[in-house]
Amino acid sequence: MDLVVTAIVPIVLLLVLGWTLRHRLLTDQGFWSGLEWTSYYVFMPALFLSSITGADLGAVSPVPLIVSLAVPVLVVTGLVVLLRRPLRADGPALTSLVQGSIRFNTYIGLVLAAALNGRDGIATFALAAALMVPLVNVICVSLLTVHGDHGANRPRLWRELATNPLVVSCLAALGLNLLSLSIPGPLGTTVDLLAEPALVCGTLVAGAAVTLRIDRRDVLHIAVTSVLKLALLPIGVGALASTLGISGVMLVSVVIITAIPTPPTTYVLASRMGGDTRLMASLIGAQTCLAMLTLPVIIPLATSF
Repeated sequence: MDLVVTAIVPIVLLLVLGWTLRHRLLTDQGFWSGLEWTSYYVFMPALFLSSITGADLGAVSPVPLIVSLAVPVLVVTGLVVLLRRPLRADGPALTSLVQGSIRFNTYIGLVLAAALNGRDGIATFALAAALMVPLVNVICVSLLTVHGDHGANRPRLWRELATNPLVVSCLAALGLNLLSLSIPGPLGTTVDLLAEPALVCGTLVAGAAVTLRIDRRDVLHIAVTSVLKLALLPIGVGALASTLGISGVMLVSVVIITAIPTPPTTYVLASRMGGDTRLMASLIGAQTCLAMLTLPVIIPLATSF
C-alpha cells in the first residue's frame, strides 16, 4: 500500500495530467515536441550528472550488475524471436514486439526510484540505465536494420549510441565519480537547477504520448509482450541479481528499470527504421496503463528472493 500511495498514485496523476493537457488544453504538437526534446537532451542528462557524480558507488559490483541485467534481456529477446511464427509477426512487427519487450520508460522509472529511495534511488537507477540504454539500443537497432522496412532510413548503430544524451551523461558522471571530482561551483549549481524539472516534465511528456486506441489485431501481441516486459523480465532480473549478491537500493532499481513500460520513443525509432508503428503505438498505450497495476505487485515480488 505504501508503494501505491508514495509512488504509483503520483505517477498516475502526472500521466493523466499530461494526457489531459495534450488533448484538452495544450493541443499544439510543437509544444510537446519541444518539451520532449528539452527533457531528453537537457533535463535528463543534467539529472544523471547531478545524481551519479555525488553518489557512493563503491558498494556496486559492476560484473554482477551487468550479468543480472544483460542475461534476462537477451533471454527475453530470444523468446520473442522464437515466438515470431506462432504470433504470425512479419519483420517490422517482430522489431516492435522486441522493443515492447525490453525497452523502458526512463521518465516513469526515475519518478518511481526517487519516490521509493530518494537521491540514492535516482543514482542507482541512472547507473542501471547507463548499462541498459546501450544494450537495448544495440539489440533493437540491429533487429530493425535486418527486419525493418527496407524503404525506411536507417541511422547508424554506433552513431545512435555515441550521440545518445543519456549514455553520454552517464559515462561523464561515472568518470567524474571514479576520479573523485565534482562539478565546480556555479556550473554545478546550474546542473542541479536543470535537473529539477526532469521528473515532472518527463512524466507529463510520457502521459501526453499515450494513445488509448488499440487495434483488435494487436491484442495477442500486447498480451505476450506485456507478460514478458511487465512480469517475467523483472522477476528474472530480481532473482538473478539477488543470487549474485545485489541487494538494497540497487536491487530495487534494477527491478524497476525492467518492470516499467516501453517508452514513447520506441514509436520514433520504429518510424525512422521501418518498424510496425501501428503495433508500437498500441503497445505503448496498453503497457503504460497496465504497468500502473502490475508495478505494486511485481516490485515487492521481484525484490523478495
